[in-house]
Formats: sequence, structure tokens, C-alpha cells
Amino acid sequence: MFNDIGPLELVTIVVLAVLVFGPDKLPKVIQDVMRTVRKIREFSESAKADIRSELGPEFKDFEFEDLNPKTFIRKQLDNDELGLKEIRNGFDLKKEMAEVTDAVHSRDTDAAASGSSASAISSGSAASSGDGRIDMTKKPEEPGKDDRPPYDADAT
Repeated sequence: MFNDIGPLELVTIVVLAVLVFGPDKLPKVIQDVMRTVRKIREFSESAKADIRSELGPEFKDFEFEDLNPKTFIRKQLDNDELGLKEIRNGFDLKKEMAEVTDAVHSRDTDAAASGSSASAISSGSAASSGDGRIDMTKKPEEPGKDDRPPYDADAT
């Protein structure tokens, strides 16, 4: 129930409880809190039993923990009726990313090696080499004053 509370936090809660309630009233407060927790648990268990009885015999294996999405997915992956393990094991994201990275780096080295021999043709925003590849690392040429579009008074 208190899996995420560390020892320092527990000591802090105890010290605060002693300061707020005092050492005289603290045992009674602890009893009241424990009684309330027990009643809540009993209410929860009776509600679960009522729901199970209303669902009928088809849902006798139904667990309320299955309503948690993480638990449901974990059970389905362990069940493996859909063949998800083969899909998950067949797809290695790190390997795929390494292949893409290698492909990109090999293109960069190929473009750098052939860049001096190939003629670079400037078109719009990127330079294109002779083999059809576009070199996105080169900056586009600045348009000259003659390349300005004509002024359209009606558009403004």
C-alpha cells in the first residue's frame, strides 16, 4: 500500500502526527484511521463480490486488476495468441536506426567525394548533384535584385 514512501518520509509523517495530535490523542487517532481503512476495504470487497455475482458464470475468471491498461497489455503479451512476440522480436528499433544512420553518413561521404567532380546546379533552395541526389547542407544562393517578384498593387 505504501510502496513509494521511504523511511525519511515515514519518520516525517510520524513527527508531524505527534506534533499535530499530541502524544495523548495519537493512539486514538491511529485506531480511528485503521478502523476507517478496514471499513473501506470491506466495502470494496463487497462491491467486487456484487459485481462478480451480477456478471454471471461467464466472467468467473474476471479480475478487476485487468481493467488497468498496463496489466491488460502485459497479460495479452504473455498470452501471445496474436503472435505479438514474433512481431516485437522481429523489429529491432536500434538496428533500424543504425541502418538509417549508416545510410545517411555514407551519402554524406559519397556527396563530399563526388562533390568536387560533379557539377552543382543551384535550383531554388537546395543544390543537386549529377546523380540526382539533393545536398541539403549547402546554403541557397541569395536572390539578386533582379530576381524580385513584380509589385502587385491590387494584392496589397
